[in-house]
Amino acid sequence: MQDLDPIVLEKVNTWLQGSYDADVKQQIQKLLDEKANTELTDSFYKNLEFGTGGLRGIMGPGSNRINKYTIGSATQGLANYLKKTYPGEQIKVAIAHDSRNNSDVLAGITADVFSANGIYVYFFSALRPTPELSFAVRQLGCKSGVMLTASHNPKEYNGYKAYGADGGQFVSPADSDVMNEVAAIKSIDEVKFERNEANIEMIGESIDELYLDKITQLSVSPEAIQRQKDLKVVYSPIHGTGITLVPKALERFGFENVILVDEQTKPDGNFPTVVYPNPEEKEALTLALKKAQELDADLVLATDPDADRVGIAAKNTQGEFILFNGNQTGSLLINYLLTAWQEKGKLTGNEYIVKTIVTSYLIDAIAAEKGVKCYNTLTGFKYIGELMTSFEGKQTFIGGGEESYGYLIGEFVRDKDAVVSSAFIAEMTAFYKDKGTSLFEALIDTYLQYGFYKEKLISITKKGKTGAEEIKAMMEKYRTNPPATLGGSKVIALKDYELRQETDLNTNTTKPIELPKSDVLQFITEDGSIISARPSGTEPKIKFYCSVNGKLASKEAYQETDQQLDAKVDAIMRDLGV
Repeated sequence: MQDLDPIVLEKVNTWLQGSYDADVKQQIQKLLDEKANTELTDSFYKNLEFGTGGLRGIMGPGSNRINKYTIGSATQGLANYLKKTYPGEQIKVAIAHDSRNNSDVLAGITADVFSANGIYVYFFSALRPTPELSFAVRQLGCKSGVMLTASHNPKEYNGYKAYGADGGQFVSPADSDVMNEVAAIKSIDEVKFERNEANIEMIGESIDELYLDKITQLSVSPEAIQRQKDLKVVYSPIHGTGITLVPKALERFGFENVILVDEQTKPDGNFPTVVYPNPEEKEALTLALKKAQELDADLVLATDPDADRVGIAAKNTQGEFILFNGNQTGSLLINYLLTAWQEKGKLTGNEYIVKTIVTSYLIDAIAAEKGVKCYNTLTGFKYIGELMTSFEGKQTFIGGGEESYGYLIGEFVRDKDAVVSSAFIAEMTAFYKDKGTSLFEALIDTYLQYGFYKEKLISITKKGKTGAEEIKAMMEKYRTNPPATLGGSKVIALKDYELRQETDLNTNTTKPIELPKSDVLQFITEDGSIISARPSGTEPKIKFYCSVNGKLASKEAYQETDQQLDAKVDAIMRDLGV
């Protein structure tokens, strides 16, 4: 017992002596008896906090775990915040959940607490995608919404995404205000768990219909789809919620040849056919690619468990299926949307797109050439949503996204949306096929026109309390002693988003960064490379985003230039000690 930090031990005892379920106390006592001090420390050394994606963690007993009590406390804190923010009003919230183990139970607990606090709950009767929850918040005039999901994390995780009245995730200062309300709850006895059925209304299909109608109206190239309606699209929901809406959306857009990956259509929180239910991982698309090869498909789509991210594959010039990374898909989508809008005469000069600071700067180049404003935000789609809300009614949002496979088209949702993105990726494929070309060839053409941009993400996982300390030490080292050169090119600028300042390393002068404070560092080199270091807000990781670029002389030079840029990325990462 001496090895346990006194603060950890105090929290453990609070749970053992408090109003917690007997089985929870039994699990904690077992860990104590087994002297499982590392697990106890990781479970209790802090309270779960909202990061860039909300509340997320491993399921189990403890203040740093996802369970009935941490979800209940978060909901009580959110309820208290809402009642203080909207005094005297009838507050309404919407709740949805994905296919993860316990998501339905945790959604029910969330509804219990809201309803017990006199808040009216619109409760999705079955699993639904995250973007539909965001849509419902806006559509139903809610002040908040909650999605029970851990997105693409492994099966032992779950989470809680909280949304504001605009349908976007909470941003500063509201996110801190919510957490302050949660922190103010000193005892689980303060959480009202007694469900009030009178305050709960079940919703589902009517919202589905509204949502599908709205996104179908966004289609820019219906004529191309009509001519290419037999386009072969292989789709996998990877055991998640995408099965509820993605096939319907594709059908509404006019696609008549959508083939499902049967082994992965059933929602299942154990994700039995994959190691990780993450469309960013090649392994997660194995079955979809196999089916696509068998059928000689035109396009592969795969969405994560809560259907806010989408991974894609299509054939290269040799007829082999290749996976597109998030930057490539995002760049293709934006280029397609701006080209299609331009062809239809829809660009008026008042349109804009949004991306994050770690997403391909190829998108900035495309937007500049098309005369469309491109805004950069901090990492986390909530910042894109915040910007959209601030521009609502003043400028027209065409689309946007981030490198982590999350995109949005149209203004009906305030989070990344794999449902509308899947429909538009299929539309884009039909658009290019109608012109006698392919997605891969469209990507090469984009590189020829704007420059060959190559990005790579490296994630390093550091688990638990010691891991968090190691990540903090790494960031401090980069801050105080930035590298002089990276990949053979001089580092000429350091952007420190924590200090909100950019330093010109040639003149040692600084200028402010007009974005909120965030623990991100960016190194900019003389040859235009941009390298970002960022601890994750939702996972025990530090992420390094490396962006390099060069000229693509011809289509034939693609492979050689690709290899040269790869070597450049590797050299930069070696210089960073990653």
